Amino acid sequence: MNNTVTLSSFVTGYPLKTLTGPILIIMILGMMVLPLPPFILDILFTFNIALAIIVLMVSLYTKNPLEFAVFPTVLLITTLLRLSLNVASTRVVLLEGHTGPDAAGKVIEAFGHFLVGGNYAVGLVVFIILVVINFVVITKGAGRIAEVSARFTLDAMPGKQMAIDADLNAGLIGEEEARNRRAAISREADFFGSMDGASKFVRGDAIAGVLIMLITIIGGLIVGMLQHDLNLDTAARNYTLLTIGDGLVAQIPALIISTAAGLVVSRVTTDEDLSEQVLGQLLNQPQALIITAGILGIMGLVPGMPNFVFLLLAFVLGCCAYFMKKNTSASAEERTVADTVIPVVEQQDASWSDVLPIDVLGLEVGYRLIPLVDKAQQGDLLKRINGIRRKFAQEIGFLPPVVHIRDNLELRPNAYQIILKGSVIGKGESYNGMYLAIDPGRVTMTLPGTPTSDPAFGLPAVWIEASLREQAQTNGYTVVDASTVVTTHINHLIHMYTAELLGRQELQQLLDHLNNKLPKLIEDLVPKLLPLAALQKVLQNLLSENVHIRDMRTIIDVLTEYAETTQDTAQLTAFVRIALGRAIVEQYFPAGAELQVMGLHHELESILLQVVQSGGQDGGGIEPGLANMLLKETAAAAKHQENLGLPVVLLVPGPIRGLLAQFLRRAVLQLRVLSHAEIPETRKIKITSVIGGKQ
Repeated sequence: MNNTVTLSSFVTGYPLKTLTGPILIIMILGMMVLPLPPFILDILFTFNIALAIIVLMVSLYTKNPLEFAVFPTVLLITTLLRLSLNVASTRVVLLEGHTGPDAAGKVIEAFGHFLVGGNYAVGLVVFIILVVINFVVITKGAGRIAEVSARFTLDAMPGKQMAIDADLNAGLIGEEEARNRRAAISREADFFGSMDGASKFVRGDAIAGVLIMLITIIGGLIVGMLQHDLNLDTAARNYTLLTIGDGLVAQIPALIISTAAGLVVSRVTTDEDLSEQVLGQLLNQPQALIITAGILGIMGLVPGMPNFVFLLLAFVLGCCAYFMKKNTSASAEERTVADTVIPVVEQQDASWSDVLPIDVLGLEVGYRLIPLVDKAQQGDLLKRINGIRRKFAQEIGFLPPVVHIRDNLELRPNAYQIILKGSVIGKGESYNGMYLAIDPGRVTMTLPGTPTSDPAFGLPAVWIEASLREQAQTNGYTVVDASTVVTTHINHLIHMYTAELLGRQELQQLLDHLNNKLPKLIEDLVPKLLPLAALQKVLQNLLSENVHIRDMRTIIDVLTEYAETTQDTAQLTAFVRIALGRAIVEQYFPAGAELQVMGLHHELESILLQVVQSGGQDGGGIEPGLANMLLKETAAAAKHQENLGLPVVLLVPGPIRGLLAQFLRRAVLQLRVLSHAEIPETRKIKITSVIGGKQ
């Protein structure tokens, strides 16, 4: 078998793009040691200028710095290319400079002779000015902007990450989009950090250019006078002009690249390129142009001034301001909405059509929040609510009712309220066009704005202007827009009232959906063994304690097994919970983790077992003093559990689990009560605190 690898097979095994980078770097490094003829130098110098112009054009038309994320690497490569060309051209200048001004090629001759008129003193001054502009002004400023941007980007990363997590938890975005946003934040920090470092290359390139020029001039004088017997004037003229031409042909592309770097790091990210931003923001105020035209006109009337130039420019600016103002007025007239005449409708007799059913879920908004739900005004609230319903269905196991949205003129303009079956379950205010900066507990400064609290979770917050968004994120705030405030509140409430959202209609739709995949299971259970109302009660019992019903196969199997022996929904719920034990435990403790939970003292367990046996399933049989002690110690243990950073979970014997879950639910909202039978045998248990130990 032939194991010989030919060059063609090696090359064809790799894409051309993969080989381009290494070949380019090797060629650039090779120019430093290999002699190049003047014609090749002309081509390479021209390519260097073209590459600099391409980079500048790309930087002008990018809308986001990350669209040109390779720019720091391009900056390094172009700097290395210029230095390699400097070395190669210096070699040619010193070897062939005695032959005349075209010894190093036509490009260097053109820059050294025609651009500065053949005067090496003028060329030297121009070269130094270009170096100063590049080194002191552009490169230093771009480097400083990149440094500050990198620092503020890193400071703002926690707030941006929390905003992404908030959108993900609210169902506004999926896992893939959240992953992409986190990667974009990381790339943004890497980009500005790389730009800060890459600017040092340009600064070093400017210093190297000056040193190379001085060394080449001195070396040329020595070579010309000692080796080629040229007089001082001829040697100075030949070698100085060639050196200045070489320096100019390298510094002009360097200046272009530095300008591109400054443009990339100094621009604000929008959906417009740089030209659209400048024209749209600098020339969008006719008043500014009118005042400027007036000042120029006055200056043009002053004796001794270049009157024609000032008056001409004043006339041009005045015409521009006139047409801009005219276009603005025309656009405003087009946006004016004519008054709508409401036709008079003849009064109809009352009928059954006037009796409207109450919506299960509703959202009422003040008139200033109407743009949030109006697609014609770029409102995205409907889309976000649909995202919440989709995420809810994926997490809980059934599709919640549609949220019906309507305006309510009785509400304050920026107010909204969330309604469940005709009752208000939540209300708040949201300001369209502003942002809510939420204090998660580690902010570094106070922001100007309207103090408030997050309507969903009650955290301290402040409504701020859009211009303060980046500053708020930098200082540790979680910043969300008006639509996110409303959707997060809705998402929080529908998870609180999950059991009430599973009505008879939603359950029937769930069974119809499952009937396509599990037809025999559904047929054997409902209505043969269990009425639809009993199945609904079991599922609502699970949902009321934050147990999802995605695993309907297991739920139906268990109910089919035990429905023949009992129709008690509490007992059926307990059987289902035992079957779902692994999933219930993993909601609070990851797989493999030790279960650090609260427990009951054995004497208290005995007392509660007696209460259950005497028929006190609802907690009414608990003696008042015992009930008060139980509530007080459970609250203290729950607080201790929270301080440890652990889920607030109480582990009790199976017979009293239902009693305690119902009795303690309102006293400690975050408490979850599990039974010993629900814990998988493979999980280890550790009791962090014992309730009733003092009795």
